Amino acid sequence: MILNTEDLTIMNNMDAKSVSAIRVLAADAVQKANSGHPGLPLGSAPMAYELWMKHMKHNPKNPEWVDRDRFILSGGHGSTLLYALLHLFGYGLTIEDLKNFRQLGSRTPGHPEYRHTVGVEATTGPLGAGMAMATGMAMAEQHLASVFNKEGYPVVDHYTFVLGGDGCMMEGISYEAFSLAGTLGLSKLIVLYDSNDISIEGGTNIAFRENVMKRFEAFGFQTLRVEDGNDLEAIGRAIEEAKADKTRPSMIEIKTKIGAGCPAKEGKASAHGEPLGVENVAALRANIGWEEQEAFVIPQDIYDHFSARADALSVEEEAWNRMFAEYCEKYPDMKELWDSYYDKSRAETLYTSEAFWKIPDKAEATRNVSGNVLNTVKDVLPNLFGGAADLAPSTKTNLKGEGDFSKETPEGKNLHFGVREIAMAGIGNGIALHGGLIPYVSTFFVFSDYVKPMARLSSLMGLPLIYVLTHDSIGVGEDGPTHEPVEQMAMFRAMPNFHVFRPADAVETSAAWYHALTSRSVPTAIVLSRQNLPQLEGTCPDALKGGYILQDSDKEIPDAIVIATGSEVQLAVEAKKILKEKNIDIRVVSMPSMDVFDEQSVEYKEMVLPSRVTARVGVEALAEFGWGKYLGLNGVFVGMHSFGASAPGNQLFEHFGITAAKVAEAVEEVIM
Repeated sequence: MILNTEDLTIMNNMDAKSVSAIRVLAADAVQKANSGHPGLPLGSAPMAYELWMKHMKHNPKNPEWVDRDRFILSGGHGSTLLYALLHLFGYGLTIEDLKNFRQLGSRTPGHPEYRHTVGVEATTGPLGAGMAMATGMAMAEQHLASVFNKEGYPVVDHYTFVLGGDGCMMEGISYEAFSLAGTLGLSKLIVLYDSNDISIEGGTNIAFRENVMKRFEAFGFQTLRVEDGNDLEAIGRAIEEAKADKTRPSMIEIKTKIGAGCPAKEGKASAHGEPLGVENVAALRANIGWEEQEAFVIPQDIYDHFSARADALSVEEEAWNRMFAEYCEKYPDMKELWDSYYDKSRAETLYTSEAFWKIPDKAEATRNVSGNVLNTVKDVLPNLFGGAADLAPSTKTNLKGEGDFSKETPEGKNLHFGVREIAMAGIGNGIALHGGLIPYVSTFFVFSDYVKPMARLSSLMGLPLIYVLTHDSIGVGEDGPTHEPVEQMAMFRAMPNFHVFRPADAVETSAAWYHALTSRSVPTAIVLSRQNLPQLEGTCPDALKGGYILQDSDKEIPDAIVIATGSEVQLAVEAKKILKEKNIDIRVVSMPSMDVFDEQSVEYKEMVLPSRVTARVGVEALAEFGWGKYLGLNGVFVGMHSFGASAPGNQLFEHFGITAAKVAEAVEEVIM
């Protein structure tokens, strides 16, 4: 199709009108809510429009198309930019939704929320998090492409675009993630840097003077620069140049002005996080030549323009569907493999696997058991894809014989995140968001402090990311208090929609893995010991209920109940023997997951922990916080009330009074 000068003029005018439509919708939504961040949407509207309209592969009629390009708004405070795009392209967001921006129950919350608003690929808000998630998505794409693509059949062939500003670039997580992205040569990752030199406190030069382009060059990125953030043609050329580089990820620095188009606010920090004001919204309209004075009114020709592009985009998916059908016919073995990657119920077959529930014939650290389970599972679930923050030999998370994921070997399944815990967790979220893979990440439990912000996003998004956290207590020993977790378990247990398992032996470790692998919308942390633990009599798949009676009293009503987790369950069992000699008969309850136990029926919880038995003791070599709901006002806790110390682990348990004898003493105390 050859366009004449008049056609091109009309198109250019429509482009300009469309950018203006995005700007006024964003400004109107923030103004009506009297809350929000208009600065980023006004400045970034041209680059977002150019990308979504002319360069991004997506289908508003099927937002779940598996081979769509992914777009993440890392600067999630600018959510009205994304909501305006979703509305105009016909993703299902209505004008009423935009009018209800930031209101209770609306589909347009203050920051984008995955699974809440159709078309939102990730929950963003904490700056930089989107950068790590985009890196994870690009890793997933690169790996899946290496597994499935055949000559003439690029069934996995899409880009990940992420848009963020100066704040995202300041956050340490972006440094970590992009350092890894460059190392891995993630050529399908394209970063749009909204570079406007403004932060909440003023000009970025008060705290941020580095040469960001040079930094990205050092990471191994192709770096491109667009001097005028309103120049759609220059932005488009840069995007295509980024796509053309097949060996490196790309960063496009686009110079913009925060609050662009609003005469009184453009280029000022005050445009960032507060409504423009009624008069300034009117001035914006006048300044950009927007004729509609009523808020939220968009001319029909603009809707028609976006609708026509949406129709064309759906044709692209239809072509992909035809190609995929031919691929499946030509490569039936690959079709079978594809189905196994996307079968979310496949892990449930592990429940009846003898190998999965295999019990060692000796005492074994649960981290070792976990490693054996993981390597059993990999033969059933070929889409396992994970690793550690430079600790796989210690966390036992290496998939044997599966190779390392790298620039040169993208088919490898073992991920080496380097010493980058927060980015690792964010990247894990991105892999989970992408789909098709079962990701897991791993580090020492004490370093979960670095992991927590991204684990919180796992919970918010309902992602079943698996966290393998080893070296779970003062049993770490000689490394001392810096490496001995105390309060971290309470931190994770406090988080909604997050499950933590601290297994006592091999059976409970398998149960923890089964729970994690079959979860559809809850992340799981499997917290494991460094020291060897005995295989206990009575452990069973009832561990999947979070808590269960391990060894019961012979009496109808136990004299007391001892509740323990992980390595301390054996102490409870030993204490039961000590007390039996004194004619005190207790019930031992193993509680590998308080979170899961709390979700059981009232009847089951009453059966395990009958309310009439108030003599209770809790045992855990971690902090007491959170145990009160099980122990009550009269209960006693045997555990940590301080940080640890440097000494052999067995000496530390003695030193801090976490022994079978102390548990027995505590029982005698509560029944007096």
